[in-house]
Amino acid sequence: MSLYSTYVKRSITQNLALRELNKDNVMLFVKRDDLIHQEVSGNKFRKLKYNIEKAKAHNCQTLITYGGAYSNHLLAVAAVGLLENLKTIGVVRGDELNQGSNKLLKRCADLGMQLRFIDRTQYKYKKYCDGVNQTDAESVLHIPEGGANREGILGCRDIITETNNDYDFIFVAQGTCATSIGIYMAMAAKTKLIVVPVLKGFDSVMEMKKLAEKVDVKLDEDRVEVLADYHFGGYAKSSASLNQFVDCFNTQYQFNIEPIYTGKVVFAMQRYLAKVKGNKKALFVHTGGLYNL
Repeated sequence: MSLYSTYVKRSITQNLALRELNKDNVMLFVKRDDLIHQEVSGNKFRKLKYNIEKAKAHNCQTLITYGGAYSNHLLAVAAVGLLENLKTIGVVRGDELNQGSNKLLKRCADLGMQLRFIDRTQYKYKKYCDGVNQTDAESVLHIPEGGANREGILGCRDIITETNNDYDFIFVAQGTCATSIGIYMAMAAKTKLIVVPVLKGFDSVMEMKKLAEKVDVKLDEDRVEVLADYHFGGYAKSSASLNQFVDCFNTQYQFNIEPIYTGKVVFAMQRYLAKVKGNKKALFVHTGGLYNL
């Protein structure tokens, strides 16, 4: 994939000294996947890498994928389709919407993505569509919502293989769990994965187990900790305290976070690490998604 070789070198690992921690025993680093590309952003880039390779291997001319009105995954597929000369179709949750409903959907359309708006009941079943569909007319690759398939998971594994992989904790925001499982596959035996779900009432462990089966991995629950109380009301929900935290962070540090994913995990991480005893080394995976900041 030409996109991968062109952009992935931008993702670096940096020291991150959170002033609020003020603890010398915690060495904190950040994996800057937000630097890879503005629109094929962070973990979205990772989850598309092997999907695009699969599309090319099967001579697919079209990508069909699924997402909500504010889905950075839809935007990433639209952008990568233009870069890789592939037709893209985005199936969007909500038949009351149109391409002018927000700037993300408009940008998807501007990038050449054909948007299809369907009701939520239909969407609930279609969003898992995965794999190559061969017809007499063309070959089409379906990519499920959020890129949560085998190819997406394997792409997220690369996030950690690019580091020195010497961490006691790895922190990541969690949506579909594909990124979490990819990281889990690659992390060192001593590492604990700390996940922060952005969905309210989300059963992280059950969803992770289901996705782990796609890559023939057995999830050891002792190596995963779920910080379930930092969703701030659910997906795309926020609060005054979170918004203030994100704004303050973005004025003090060398990179930005946002309130949907990365702001929630940094908020939770700060509180978690403040309680850590002994000398520890931690990594925050910045999964991008700054388009709507």
